[in-house]
Amino acid sequence: MKVILLEDVKNVGKKDQVVEVSDGYALNFLFPRRLAVQMSKKSAAVLKAQQKQEREDETKLISKAQELAEALAQIFLEFEVKTGREGKLFGAISTKQVTDELDRLHNLKVDRRKFIDKGPFDKLGYYEIKVELHKGVIGKIRLHLVEEDK
Repeated sequence: MKVILLEDVKNVGKKDQVVEVSDGYALNFLFPRRLAVQMSKKSAAVLKAQQKQEREDETKLISKAQELAEALAQIFLEFEVKTGREGKLFGAISTKQVTDELDRLHNLKVDRRKFIDKGPFDKLGYYEIKVELHKGVIGKIRLHLVEEDK
């Protein structure tokens, strides 16, 4: 019997995959647990529509991520930090501080867990931080740490 899997099933297949299983397995295990539906013209049409919608959603997410990457490329963040002798920082700038500053100044939301370069940003100077906004879309945040006026 041909079925369309609604969930990943171990040793059978992945979600939205069409697989051939025995009648007993489908009737006694897959259908009662709502892990699969029987393959028919109607279910195949529904599957195609769902896959088309998923592709459209994915392209929208990619375009939003690219727009965010372009916006981040235009931004230059500057932090004034306390330093001791010889220009050493007290502490460091964290990714949370960077995301908070982006949100506060530019109203841009970036998930700090998506940062590729996690730091620490603990020396005066310039940094270019890479952020994976979506699979295959990398944004760059430019950061400058300057000494606080005493």
